Amino acid sequence: MTKSNSIHLNREQETLIREAVKRAEAGTSGEIVPMLLAESDDYREAAVHVAMIMAALMALIVAFVIDDTSVWFFIPLTFILYLPLLALARRLPSLKLAFTPTARVRTIVQQRAVRAFHENGLHRTREENGILIFISLLERKVWILGDRGINKVIPPERWTALTAALAAGIRGGHMVDTLVTTIAEVGDILKQHFPHRKDDTNELPDLLEE
Repeated sequence: MTKSNSIHLNREQETLIREAVKRAEAGTSGEIVPMLLAESDDYREAAVHVAMIMAALMALIVAFVIDDTSVWFFIPLTFILYLPLLALARRLPSLKLAFTPTARVRTIVQQRAVRAFHENGLHRTREENGILIFISLLERKVWILGDRGINKVIPPERWTALTAALAAGIRGGHMVDTLVTTIAEVGDILKQHFPHRKDDTNELPDLLEE
């Protein structure tokens, strides 16, 4: 199967994910929604830090090359270099991420996952059993969030191993394969507590991408 580290899924990959959701939901009234984002934030603060550091470093190098280390040369040159370097830094997501503390990245992804959960109506299902498999590709981080009905009978810690395995699959370039496996395992867990109902309807999308 094709490796994928991109938000741009091809038709085959989309079909594999959607079919995995349909199979998993066939045994449960739970609603499973995989969601893929290119990134959870634009990391503007990090872009500013990157530009400042690069501008100061480049100005310092130029100052030594031309043998003029006075602040009257260094500071104005730093400001001149800052704006074009800021524009460049904003176009380099991986560089911005490298200048963002790990704890901050984790918080950003978690907050974006919670927002996505509510924005996409996972808290509005009939049995309060919607579950979001949230994947942020730039950060290579995963969150699995269940609604109130799920959290009453399945502790959030139950998803820890699945989250770690999916994140490892993304890092290894096998996102689609691992996601399909994760969806099946989530379905197996849900059907133990939320068996399929004859009047069940598909209340939520089988795949979300941004």
